[in-house]
Amino acid sequence: MKQLIFFVFLVFLYSCQTQDETIKPVIKAVSQSVYASGIIKSQNQYQAYATVNGIIEEIYVVEGDSVKVGQPILRISNEVQQLNLENARLNADFNNLTANQGKLNEAAATIDFLRNKMKNDSLLFFRQKKLWEQSVGTKVELEQRELAFQNSKNSHNSALIRYNDLKRQLNFASSQAQKNLNISQSQAQDFILKSRMDGLVYNLTKSKGELVNPQSPLATIGASNQFILEMQVDEYDILMLRKGLKVIVKLDSYKNQVFEAKVTRINPMMDERSKTFLVEAEFVEAPAKIYPNISFEASILIKSKEKALLIPRNYLLNDSSVVKANGDTVSVKTGLKDYQMVEIISGISINDELKKR
Repeated sequence: MKQLIFFVFLVFLYSCQTQDETIKPVIKAVSQSVYASGIIKSQNQYQAYATVNGIIEEIYVVEGDSVKVGQPILRISNEVQQLNLENARLNADFNNLTANQGKLNEAAATIDFLRNKMKNDSLLFFRQKKLWEQSVGTKVELEQRELAFQNSKNSHNSALIRYNDLKRQLNFASSQAQKNLNISQSQAQDFILKSRMDGLVYNLTKSKGELVNPQSPLATIGASNQFILEMQVDEYDILMLRKGLKVIVKLDSYKNQVFEAKVTRINPMMDERSKTFLVEAEFVEAPAKIYPNISFEASILIKSKEKALLIPRNYLLNDSSVVKANGDTVSVKTGLKDYQMVEIISGISINDELKKR
């Protein structure tokens, strides 16, 4: 008798376990989204690098300080460059056109003297020529006057040429010396690291007295109150994205809170290693306090519908059919999908009862 009761219990238990679980479609709101994760960065955030080698001589800011564009962050020492700058300044002063104006004045005075001499010799020559035409004087005297006039004329022309050459040389030397000074001054500015923007110093990687080179970042600078969300999106989902899409953001720093953002930029180049695209978004209303490099998870809303005929995704076979309670397999057309539910556009109605296969 006990064996019979146990057998009946097993048959009943088996029949309960094998009984198909059934459901009916429901009408609810549904949205399709793309999952993404990333980190927050300040607007225009960048790492500042030195362009020269040297030792940090002075640091003018601390982490958290506000800076303006062009404001010095730190200074790197280099005695050789300082000496080169002083040498260039001395050379520029020595070759300055104003400092050499005396040479030009002297050459100009010579020109005036030779011009007057040429005029005098010309006057004497033409006077002697007129006398010769009147048969007064000798031909030798005429030839001497003519020779003197030609010599003074040639001397005056040579003085003009020398003056122009001297002026050109002095201009060239002055300009070249000034250019060298500008180059040295520009190179000296390379030893002062300056901010490229109005913002906040988020990080300093070196201390006073440390050796620096162009390969190592010295500071991280970015906007103080504007932030962007950098997300990595899989290549299979990127074609569904466009600017302006709504983004639901969950921050690790703000538990049980969600924030809204919008897609602002889609980088068209895929990262070959991760097979992802960089997508940027901006907060519609940012959290009260936020910092760069905070991690987050996000859902980028592709489409949404307030009223849709939905069934659980695990009731869908091969993304194209369902099984009714009577065992019939029916083809369906699907629409929006989320992680749990799928929209049925056609093939069944809200009154149909479905079971799992």
